[in-house]
Amino acid sequence: MNRFPLWKYMLIGITLVVAFVYTLPNFFGEVPAVQISPLKTTEKADDALMKQALAALQSAGLKSGNAFIDGNSVKIRFDSTDDQIKAKDALQSALGSRNTVALNLLSASPSWLNSIRALPMYLGLDLRGGVHFLLEVDMKAALEKAAIRYQGDIRSELRSEKIRYSRISREGNTVVAKFSTRDQRDAAVEKIGNTFPDLNLATEDGAEEFSFTATLKPQAEKQIQEFAVKQNIQTLSNRVNELGVAEPVIQQQGIDRVVVQLPGVQDTAKAKDILGRTATLEIRLVDEEGDINAAVAGHVPFGDEMYQSRDGFPVLVKKDVVLTGDSITDATPGFDSQTNRPAVHINLDGKGARIFKEVTRENVGRRMAILLIERNQTEVITAPTIQEEIGGGRVQITGMESPQEASDVALLLRAGALAAPMTIVEERTVGPSMGKENIEKGFNSNIWGFVAVVAFMIFYYRVFGLFSSLALAINGFFLIALLSMLQATLTLPGMAAIALTLGMAIDANVLINERIREELRNGATPQAAIHAGYDRAWGTILDSNLTTLIAGIALFWLGSGPVRGFAVVLCLGILTSMFSAVTVSRAMVNLTYGRKPRLASVSI
Repeated sequence: MNRFPLWKYMLIGITLVVAFVYTLPNFFGEVPAVQISPLKTTEKADDALMKQALAALQSAGLKSGNAFIDGNSVKIRFDSTDDQIKAKDALQSALGSRNTVALNLLSASPSWLNSIRALPMYLGLDLRGGVHFLLEVDMKAALEKAAIRYQGDIRSELRSEKIRYSRISREGNTVVAKFSTRDQRDAAVEKIGNTFPDLNLATEDGAEEFSFTATLKPQAEKQIQEFAVKQNIQTLSNRVNELGVAEPVIQQQGIDRVVVQLPGVQDTAKAKDILGRTATLEIRLVDEEGDINAAVAGHVPFGDEMYQSRDGFPVLVKKDVVLTGDSITDATPGFDSQTNRPAVHINLDGKGARIFKEVTRENVGRRMAILLIERNQTEVITAPTIQEEIGGGRVQITGMESPQEASDVALLLRAGALAAPMTIVEERTVGPSMGKENIEKGFNSNIWGFVAVVAFMIFYYRVFGLFSSLALAINGFFLIALLSMLQATLTLPGMAAIALTLGMAIDANVLINERIREELRNGATPQAAIHAGYDRAWGTILDSNLTTLIAGIALFWLGSGPVRGFAVVLCLGILTSMFSAVTVSRAMVNLTYGRKPRLASVSI
């Protein structure tokens, strides 16, 4: 009557082994490490970089653990934080000109566990330590940037329509265009109003000239501000990858602020440096008539700037920017159809396509430079000669050394620039010692709570209380294993959810045990009481857990940050508790009492 088929016992055994294996990495802790990443996104970490790093450590007399390449960075383990800090200084001195060297923490679990992707849970800022930044987006700069763009667009539009104007200037967030006659002004207002519906146009008549003032409509300002925040969040996410942060938190707070939490980051200065990075693209004309030799000697012609090309040769370019990365709608890697060399294919928006078409039409036979600006360093990727007018809004950039570089440049151009400057308005550092203390407190609270529950269950339900306690311990293994498999981030609210889950999980066993007692009091045989207790209590257990699961889903859907972390652990705990409290505990009962056909009594 109370026996499981063999496949159920095998299923429970397999789940227990898997849960134990995937829970194991959480008990090994972490070791200090140093992470080396190339400064330029177009460069890759390889064996040569790792050998240079190891050679620098050897020359500094530092002993390191194993070194390996992870993604686009080299990571090296150390035995102590003292060696870690010394190594960081030595590597920064030897490799810092082209690489980022950051302090990090890595899992100390054995390699065989890593090979089967058995990894520890990520720990949140309150448990692992790290840095918390609150950054404010400069909305004024974002609107001024939009005004600069509209200033160029208005000038280009009036030229294409051959409408004469005296001057187009910008005053803050407004663009002022002046004309000699009222007819010219009215024609310009009609054209600009139809072409740019996001602009408010106000006319003014003077004694000798006529003008209109263009300002952004409130809805357009709001859209620009929203875009600036979203673009900055995307860019910050890309930049944070260089720090090797596990599960960083980057989210909007309010209208113009962004919260960045970097668990495990010990080097606050390096984190600031990475977050402040920008990267964008500019298209300018090459000054063919300037004296390059004089420029190399330090006499750069007025209106020009000199930069180095990929080949190491100096290139004189005009200061006037033809196009920026703001006009790029998409960038994809590919190959040049003629030379089959790696290239990046760029799609421009309508305004950018129009400007590019005009510039290429007016400068056939001249060279055009494609500049990549990253970390305040400008490099000329390529400077091809304009062969013909290029329309359609699709541009091809050649000069890439490999398909991987083309892919990296495309990624950089898609989301590499901050849409507006950001300033750090709040900075908070949580030390590793404080995180360790929080872990100890959370762990101890769970352990003492578990011990109290076990003591009560064994005292009140005897052997069945022991079964319930073992099922509760197994439920904890299942929950931690699931969180590790999902690589979820555990925070203090998450630890509170674990304690709550363990407390609620025992409720199912209480219902089962009380139902068995009731059946025994009603005169049922022990075997029949066990069978009825599990079968009849199941409906109540399912209903109570479903209502709690609905509440957990609502918390996850409507909450944010720590609340969502609490909800994730709660929902997973409900699922594991239903399996362990019913299936696992009944398997233990069946193995103990199910083989006895004439059972006289049970210890409950």
